Amino acid sequence: MEFNYLAVLVAALVTLLVGFVWYSPKVFGTIWMNETGMTEEKAKQSNMVKVFGLTIFYSLMLAFILPALTIHQMSALGMIGGPEFIETAKPSYAAFMADYGDAFRTFKHGAFHGFFAGLFIALPITAINALFEQKSWKYILVNAGYWIVSLTIMGAIICGWE
Repeated sequence: MEFNYLAVLVAALVTLLVGFVWYSPKVFGTIWMNETGMTEEKAKQSNMVKVFGLTIFYSLMLAFILPALTIHQMSALGMIGGPEFIETAKPSYAAFMADYGDAFRTFKHGAFHGFFAGLFIALPITAINALFEQKSWKYILVNAGYWIVSLTIMGAIICGWE
């Protein structure tokens, strides 16, 4: 099973596209600005090259780990030590891959795992930080919702795109 670098790259760009819609004033942008104390003037002072550059970098990090969370066959590959050990793996690995090599490799299944990664990883991390920062539940739900939607779409792309 080849690692799909193109799917990872495309999935990483999802955070920008979802963020563009999610944080627009017509969706949740106004709520987010109110909850963070952000203003238009303050936003314009940001170094946008830095912000978007690091966003892409961190999104690539997320997309790079998602195959391990969304593609079951990656676990089987990990059990034998990685791609370099396919030729020397026991026959049971080849039999497993022959039987299940494409099982659960769908956009729907990837979205399922991406959603649960958002719900059980992104939401708790966002909520814990926000609680210590004394942020509101609106803040938590807007930001965690963004990650749940982003990871759902990212998981779908990575798992479904063979």
